[in-house]
Amino acid sequence: MTVITYEHRKQQLVDFLQNNNDKGQIRLGKDTSNLFRERTESQSPKLDVRQFNHVLNVNREHGYVEVEGMTPFSTLVDACLKEGVMPTVVPQLKSITIGGATTGCGIEASSFKYGLVHETVREIEVLLADGTTVLATPDNEFKDLFFGFPNSYGTLGYALKLKMKTVPVKPYVHIQHQKFTEPEIFFQAMTEASDLANENDFVDGVIFNPDEMYLSTGKFVAEAPYTSDYTYKKIYYKSIQERAEDYLTIHDYIWRWDTDWFWCSKNMLAQNPLIRRIYGKRRLNSVFYTKIMRWDSKWGVMALINDILGTNSESVIQDVELPISQAVEFFKFYFEQIEFTPVWVCPTRPYNKDAKFDLYQMDANTLYVNFGFWDVIRTSESCPEGHFNKLIEQRVQELGGNKSLYSDSYYDEASFWQIYDHSAYSALKQKYDPKGLLKDIYTKCVLRG
Repeated sequence: MTVITYEHRKQQLVDFLQNNNDKGQIRLGKDTSNLFRERTESQSPKLDVRQFNHVLNVNREHGYVEVEGMTPFSTLVDACLKEGVMPTVVPQLKSITIGGATTGCGIEASSFKYGLVHETVREIEVLLADGTTVLATPDNEFKDLFFGFPNSYGTLGYALKLKMKTVPVKPYVHIQHQKFTEPEIFFQAMTEASDLANENDFVDGVIFNPDEMYLSTGKFVAEAPYTSDYTYKKIYYKSIQERAEDYLTIHDYIWRWDTDWFWCSKNMLAQNPLIRRIYGKRRLNSVFYTKIMRWDSKWGVMALINDILGTNSESVIQDVELPISQAVEFFKFYFEQIEFTPVWVCPTRPYNKDAKFDLYQMDANTLYVNFGFWDVIRTSESCPEGHFNKLIEQRVQELGGNKSLYSDSYYDEASFWQIYDHSAYSALKQKYDPKGLLKDIYTKCVLRG
């Protein structure tokens, strides 16, 4: 059996780009996507990167893993756990790829300690639009690309291979859930838990109502008196309201949110016990739910149902980061304007205080909190396009926060470039894609090119 090496597969992509760089803008050809914004169809040449899905080397001794960009985190986690380590930050959904979380933004309950996914990367081999490949590190000649790559969404190049930080694990995680009824006390407790990096390995929370919220902390343990199973009949987020503590294997802890796509499985009727059994354990995961969502987006079934019922709907799928000092203000705004629950909340702070990522800047000395809320707002009255999403964007900007660009965005161009450093991005674009073979980030993320 012939083994096709990484270098051979890379050369195939280089040849493709060099033979097609006179045929218009290039786009990525792949089977999966966690972008929750509609995109216009294009006849541009597609760069097929589906074969770049291998874990190349897990180096436990030196605390890193080398992995190809299209590898799903589920594959990476399995390879790492066999060696007694895990990627430092693992986004919650198995369908997310390593390259996607790096060129976008990825966060999890270890982010209070290690920052966002891109902060755990040591080096990136990037394929540029003209077929050139460069190895970008924090301190080599391509360091500007290394620090400009996160939140660029494939508009500067594609991550073919990455070296990422890993940390040792123990077999189990002991979780404790603490209930709060006042947001001021809740976010103060989250701050205090995030300051205990030597005691806590994981910190996140869930807001169920304006007067019901839970802080969850997790710690690695070598032994467990029992373990819970949320991979089929039981639903993890519901357990938070039902018990003060829990034990999961490290594998099941990492993927505790994936079985029900947090709580979004309800939109696929998967929280109905009968439908859940019909789906079966194998289909209860983010990969399957994403396929359903793409199918509905293509055929417009829910849009047709809304038309029949005479309701107007707006998808509000957002992850925003705000300084935790502004969390209560955003909390109040949220329950005045958006309201649907639950809401996931997760603290994060910059891992390296000296690092500056041009397109996703965060204050080095500030603890931030991510609000993740994903659902549809239905109204009987018609609203302008993007009405609720625009309210969120405006409030996040007023409170000094950032918004991930994986979902719908409605910024006007001037506002967008005030947030996402136009001068730094233009310099990167001119240096690494001077012919404009890749779309710019405003065209791709706001105009949905």
